[in-house]
Amino acid sequence: MAKRIVLFMFMTFTSLVLSGCLVAESKYLKKAEEADALGREAATLQEMHRELSAENGTLKAQLSRVKEEAAVLAKEKEKLSADNRELDQVLRSKTDSLSQTVADLRQKVSDLEDENARLKEEIAAAQKAREENVRQVSKTYEDLLDSMKGEIAQGQVTISELKGKLTVNMVDAILFDSGEAEVKQGGMDVLAKMVDILKGVQDKMIRIEGHTDNVRIIGNLARRFPTNWELSAARAINVARYLQSRGIDPAVLAAVANSEYRPVATNDTGEGRAKNRRIEIVLVPRDAP
Repeated sequence: MAKRIVLFMFMTFTSLVLSGCLVAESKYLKKAEEADALGREAATLQEMHRELSAENGTLKAQLSRVKEEAAVLAKEKEKLSADNRELDQVLRSKTDSLSQTVADLRQKVSDLEDENARLKEEIAAAQKAREENVRQVSKTYEDLLDSMKGEIAQGQVTISELKGKLTVNMVDAILFDSGEAEVKQGGMDVLAKMVDILKGVQDKMIRIEGHTDNVRIIGNLARRFPTNWELSAARAINVARYLQSRGIDPAVLAAVANSEYRPVATNDTGEGRAKNRRIEIVLVPRDAP
């Protein structure tokens, strides 16, 4: 009985030992498998760490480049902003200047328009005055032609009209005796035919011009008239005095001596010299030289 109990106990103990060994072995195998799995996972994680480290370096390098580029762009942006501010200031200044220029030009245009309107009025008035002057000169011309048609027919007087200038050309013989400067009676009669017509002339100067030939004055006559200057002056003055005595305003009269220096014909012939010895009564505008 006792042997059976011992044997049972031995068998029980052996069973327990074997069972414990089996359990221990199972745990070991399990731990070994876990360690192997962890090793593989660690290796995998180490490889991932290396890859991530390499990628991190690459990203850091890219980040550094991006920061540098951003810094460059920031500087360029600041420069552009400064340029824009300067450009805006320049444009504002030019705009203000152009605005002032436009205002000045508008004022000038307005002034020119006013001046042009005034000039047009003056031109119209001048044109009207010119037309009136032409009409008046033409009427004076026609009246003189009619009044002196006898002398004109005899070739003693010629009357011409050119650009508002009317000239009555009279040979000296019709007005003066040879070598004399006083107007003779026949000359006064001729001049009298023009007096009323000349009195009606307005806004004109009556210029009496004395002309001679180039023959030198000699003998006793030279004591009175040393040269043809004195003779032409004396004759022009005496005609002016006669017209004044007949009521023509002396303020519109002028006596001019031309001597021999404005001939209308050659002095080489008697006929030419006779044409050069003359008195011209010229009607000219008051502002004419």
